[in-house]
Amino acid sequence: MEAVNIYEAKTRLSQLVDQAAAGEDVIVSRNGKPVARITQLAAPRPKVRFGVLAGKLRIAEDFDAPLPDEVLAGFEGR
Repeated sequence: MEAVNIYEAKTRLSQLVDQAAAGEDVIVSRNGKPVARITQLAAPRPKVRFGVLAGKLRIAEDFDAPLPDEVLAGFEGR
């Protein structure tokens, strides 16, 4: 992580942005105290596409029916 003063950041902004885009954080300081960070932006999240599996899945009619006693006993440790 590189630290630069504000005057140097003004003169080298393009180079510092390129460094940040490559994944290296740059700290900008004023009077020896850090005041800002130039960092890489996170990649944009892909858009959610609804309906991609429409017509490709089938849910059984008894999907939410109670479980048989032997299966329920297995879950309950009986």
